[in-house]
Amino acid sequence: MKLLRRDFLRWAAGAALLPLAPQMARAQAYPSRPVRIIVGFAAGGGPDIQARTIGQQLGKILGQSFFVENRTGANGTIAARTVATAEPDGYTLLYTSSSLISTPYVYKTLGYDTLTDLRPVATGGILDGLLMLVEASSPIHSVQEFIVYAKANPVVYGSPGVGNILHLAAEIFCQQAGISMQHIPYKGASEVAAALLGGSIQVMFVTPPSVMGLLKDGRVRPLAFTGSKPFAEFPSVPLMKSVLPDYAPIGSWGMFLAAGKTPPAIVDKLNAAIREALTAPDVATVMQRDGYVPDNRNPEQTAAFFREQVQWAGMAVKAAHIEPN
Repeated sequence: MKLLRRDFLRWAAGAALLPLAPQMARAQAYPSRPVRIIVGFAAGGGPDIQARTIGQQLGKILGQSFFVENRTGANGTIAARTVATAEPDGYTLLYTSSSLISTPYVYKTLGYDTLTDLRPVATGGILDGLLMLVEASSPIHSVQEFIVYAKANPVVYGSPGVGNILHLAAEIFCQQAGISMQHIPYKGASEVAAALLGGSIQVMFVTPPSVMGLLKDGRVRPLAFTGSKPFAEFPSVPLMKSVLPDYAPIGSWGMFLAAGKTPPAIVDKLNAAIREALTAPDVATVMQRDGYVPDNRNPEQTAAFFREQVQWAGMAVKAAHIEPN
């Protein structure tokens, strides 16, 4: 009986591993052809540059090309849907900013479930805060002056779409400051910046990488930074919390995601490769120049972080009284 029992246990252990064998084989062979990185924002913007920079390094690490495909519109949901409905084989990835987290609450029909049809792979970097900007010729030089002005005059601001993180940052600012502003949604941060320069809007909240050139050229004036500590490139910009103490730090991030049913072994391999890519000098320079701190979360930690962010966005959208459309 002892011999039979031992044989049975060996058989059972082997049988348990059988379903994992194809996954392990696919992961060992992955990638065997080029990999698409879908970006829901325009070429030349922060997410696009980051995706291309990290993708180039991934190609060196994994021996296949990683190429970026821009699919803009609907606050990044078109790109997200492309990946969510793709074959779950790791050959179609999404690189997105934190704008993705609010989409389940501002769109009635996405065509996918953010938490089940997308699988977080790795975080490319964390940006501690956003900048509040006015045009350089504006007579307003501080948040305090802006609040006084907005209480006496109509103010229009823009963001890259309803419910994205930049829209939420502005709405939370309005609540904290006791003011109201009219919101105009645009297709991307570059269009918002153009509207600011052209005088169509008076203020915008934005990730620093999107306007670094404008900042250095002196074409826009930063009034505040929403992070927990000063922005390294412009440390003299006041923190929002120094004016509005209850304004919780709001930042952004870049993240790679795959289709929801992508095998764990492939996700693990991608996560390890992305984390290695972030240590390359060329990649680190781009990320840190834009104010992003490289992240080192494993897949499980990345997934937990993503869930927390989606939950936070739901509360922020509700607090901002944004109705789904």
